Amino acid sequence: MKKIQTFFETQTFGVCTRLGEKLDIPISSIRIFFIYASFLTFGSPVIIYLGLAWILNLRKQMRRRKNVLWY
Repeated sequence: MKKIQTFFETQTFGVCTRLGEKLDIPISSIRIFFIYASFLTFGSPVIIYLGLAWILNLRKQMRRRKNVLWY
């Protein structure tokens, strides 16, 4: 079980981890919420998850761009 958890933590976008850190909520609770909500609403939280992943990726790229020296 630990191998599977480690795989998903390294290969996913980090949305649940980021939300857990910001809101001080256990990460496993957030993941379970996304899973159950996806089943109950036929996948609409997946769209929210992907939107949040896109925002996190955009912020990461903007931070990298600030550190680059332009000549």
